[in-house]
Amino acid sequence: MKIPLTLANSLSFLRILITAPAAWSISLGAWKAASLLLIVAILSDILDGPIARSKGQESASGGLLDHACDALLVAVLLFALTNSHEIPLLLPILVLTSFLQYVLDSKALSGHALRTSQLGRLNGIAYFVIASICIFSEVLGGVLPEYFVKTFSWVLVISTLLSMLDRFWTLISKKKSW
Repeated sequence: MKIPLTLANSLSFLRILITAPAAWSISLGAWKAASLLLIVAILSDILDGPIARSKGQESASGGLLDHACDALLVAVLLFALTNSHEIPLLLPILVLTSFLQYVLDSKALSGHALRTSQLGRLNGIAYFVIASICIFSEVLGGVLPEYFVKTFSWVLVISTLLSMLDRFWTLISKKKSW
């Protein structure tokens, strides 16, 4: 699958470049650096889609790149936050596993567009939200109650598992109707 070099795809790829420095910043407790990198990542995610649409450069490969960059970024950030914020290790593992299921189920590697679900879309946003809350609260002096992150993390674990189950059930149901 060829991914065209466009401004939108470059913005998506920027998230891959930000991933390691942001995780390193978290591991060092350099919360201001981590928050600045996260802001750049979020802005690139907000802008890449509208830019691709406005220039008529939307493509299945660009959509796959966008979602892959998001999944890798949030999974690595959540993994980096497991020590400092007690995010269960299961959450970043499920982020990557659910993304893989999403790609395979959509047949995206053979050029098909990704098929989203409402719960999957909400989970994708929530992964960014929990990472942002953890990182930005540290810049503000750690004002976040510990139980909040733990609870939010486990709600995301459950909703990710439900989303994966829903995708699997839909796939099985489609095959039975053939």
